[in-house]
Amino acid sequence: MRIYTSFAELDNDIAIKKLEKDIAVEKIKLNVTKAKESFKPFNLLGGFSGIAKKALITWLFKKFMK
Repeated sequence: MRIYTSFAELDNDIAIKKLEKDIAVEKIKLNVTKAKESFKPFNLLGGFSGIAKKALITWLFKKFMK
């Protein structure tokens, strides 16, 4: 436990802890936003190239299975 010798030291530590908390909150918000983005349908399929590849594979599979 830290012993403070002045209110200025205490105020300084409180300000530092508040900033650290604000940074942690912003990191959580950023991680939640990234997680939401990764679960969007377009991103799950790998973007346009992923969609095109899947469509081509499906078409080839149907063509050769006839």
